[in-house]
Amino acid sequence: MELIWLIPVAGLAAVCYAAWLAWDVLRRDAGTPEMQDVASMIFEGAMAFLRRQYSTIAVLALVTGVAISVIVGAVSEGVREIIASGGQIEYGDKAVGQWEEGLLTGIAFLAGAACSALAGYIGMYIAVRANSRTASAATRSLKEAITVSLRGGAVSGFLVVALSLLGVSTIFFIYSEVLGNPDAIAPFLIVGFGFGASFVALFAQLGGGIYTKAADVGADLVGKVEAGIPEDDPRNAAVIADLVGDNVGDCAGRGADLFESMSAENIGAMILGVAIFAITDDVQWVVFPLVLRSFGILAAIVGLTSVPFFARDDGQQDPMTPLNYGYYIVSLLSVVGLFIATIVMLGDEWYWFFFCGLIGIGTGIAFVYITQYYTSGSWRPVKDIADASRTGPATNIIIGTSVGLETTAATAIAIGIALVASFTLGSKADIPGAGGFTTGVFGTAVATMGMLMSAAYILAMDTFGPITDNAGGITEMAGAPESARHITDALDSVGNTTKALTKGYAVASAGLAAFLLFSAYLDKVKERLDIPLNEHLPIDLSNVDVFAGGLLGVMLVFLFSSLAIRAVGNAAGDIIEEVRRQFREDPGIMAGTSRPDYGRAVDITAKAALREMIAPGLLAVGAPIAVGLIFRFARSEDIPGTDIKDASGWLAVSGLLMVGTIGGIILATFFNNVGGAWDNAKKYIEAGHLQVASDDPGKPEVLGKGTEAHKAAVVGDTVGDPFKDTAGPSLHVLIKLLSTITLVMAPLFIP
Repeated sequence: MELIWLIPVAGLAAVCYAAWLAWDVLRRDAGTPEMQDVASMIFEGAMAFLRRQYSTIAVLALVTGVAISVIVGAVSEGVREIIASGGQIEYGDKAVGQWEEGLLTGIAFLAGAACSALAGYIGMYIAVRANSRTASAATRSLKEAITVSLRGGAVSGFLVVALSLLGVSTIFFIYSEVLGNPDAIAPFLIVGFGFGASFVALFAQLGGGIYTKAADVGADLVGKVEAGIPEDDPRNAAVIADLVGDNVGDCAGRGADLFESMSAENIGAMILGVAIFAITDDVQWVVFPLVLRSFGILAAIVGLTSVPFFARDDGQQDPMTPLNYGYYIVSLLSVVGLFIATIVMLGDEWYWFFFCGLIGIGTGIAFVYITQYYTSGSWRPVKDIADASRTGPATNIIIGTSVGLETTAATAIAIGIALVASFTLGSKADIPGAGGFTTGVFGTAVATMGMLMSAAYILAMDTFGPITDNAGGITEMAGAPESARHITDALDSVGNTTKALTKGYAVASAGLAAFLLFSAYLDKVKERLDIPLNEHLPIDLSNVDVFAGGLLGVMLVFLFSSLAIRAVGNAAGDIIEEVRRQFREDPGIMAGTSRPDYGRAVDITAKAALREMIAPGLLAVGAPIAVGLIFRFARSEDIPGTDIKDASGWLAVSGLLMVGTIGGIILATFFNNVGGAWDNAKKYIEAGHLQVASDDPGKPEVLGKGTEAHKAAVVGDTVGDPFKDTAGPSLHVLIKLLSTITLVMAPLFIP
């Protein structure tokens, strides 16, 4: 119990640090009146959209929370005590009645939904206020602009991690006390918290992603391609909607995404720790994931504070360099925290789990470099796409698609190695009565927690992206000096890479957590079927129910992606027609003598995004429940060689969860990386790096803005927009939602 005190200390430290960061950002110069005017329009549009979006989500969440309470209460048999007996982890008397279980699960769902919404809303509020201050800082120095934008993004990062840690730990300890301190039971009851977080994150990411990409596509196609005006030109009515979209998609949406990732994976790891707790009677196996997250917060505070010390204003430094140095510090301090936590909390076999955590931290670092390689303009993939743009948009898209498909290999190999290595090392821990499978699965949980120790810093780098993107738009629209635009362009390019890094990081954590959460689902099934927790429950892919469920799981991933991408196309069509109408009916807009109706463009985009997010959202929530119920009542197959009867329902859901998660990881990797690569290929050309031979041997021709190669790159970037900012990030949420919803609804699928 020596380190449990660190959980509230680290959570409150993160909240206080976020408050200091917010104060530091808000006290800085907000820029010229022109900058503040543009920033105020972005702020008003973002807040209006979020109010409308969260009002819709709140109604859906409230109805779902009540439904969960009723359904779980009606079909559950309650929760029994978990005890160790004769080398088996079995079940004793009923500790929680069925209606009590339903009520506690519903309360946890609503708590998770509320915390997820709050984390996204507050973080985005500060990010929107930071954009004009970053634009103002860019008129003075690169170092100051990096400091303001990163600290503005870090408010979201630290609040998300703090609310996840405090939310999960608070509801765990409250439930433990309410139930008479049965720490082995509480993790099964707080799964609703993860489901609530996933539920809000799905709609927040979908709505924000549809909004941002519909506005972006509309602004690019009508402005840059049709009208031939620059990006962020104030004559384009969709520009403000585009800048608003950067915030509601990449700040609020991604914040909710990582909040549910950390919450669901923490809870899953705690459930896996229950089996060892039942043997050792040591609650530290259950709360260990929370302590590890606490050390990660402290490491991230030090790492982020150090970034300005590495930044230089000599005009030669890559803005990514100080960010990388900060990440190295976070990783190094995470290793120290991992060492302390394992040696203090995990007994004599601690070193096996320490190595598992190292694998997780190493996997996080590996994905930083994998993602940078495939999405940064410094490496072959992006250069290949830019070079292909010389022959038109078709070849740009062909080479880009090839690069995106190629990226899945490194992702799958890295995740596979991490899972096998951490499971193997964990299984070597000799804990009497636990068994190698139990400790092996817990080893994968420690690896996942190790990787997520840097989540606050990674999320800060993610939100850094939309802040710098907005800052660039503000400098353009406010007529700031060219030197300021040069700084914001450099930061925007880096921001594209950091946003891609976060998506790669989220996919990697989802990959590691997939096995963890699948094992937690099987533990829930064992509890329902009265099978000892430390007994292996194999799932046979040759079983027709498992195979059919897996097939439906992969179908769900592709159909969900189709609906998300189609939603962007439909919403983009609305905004394109609006911008064309304004150009057609008011010639003064192009002449610069009248102002576009930005508010109408924002409102049209918001309505379209909220309308289009409903169908894919309901599909994601309803499909796993429908599959489980249909197979449960349509078939009643037994598992040969066992006493398990009528297993079709939960077996089909097992296949859907297992294979659907794998398919989601691979497809999300493709969407995220190909979209980032297309975007930076466009910026590579805009920066003047694409050159071809000319008649003058000593002076190559630069294919920059306005050339046919640039137009081809814009088309590629436009195709990639809904991939990387709508479908890909939404798949991150879908992967975890499948796990949390099956965990909560498992009693529905088991007779």
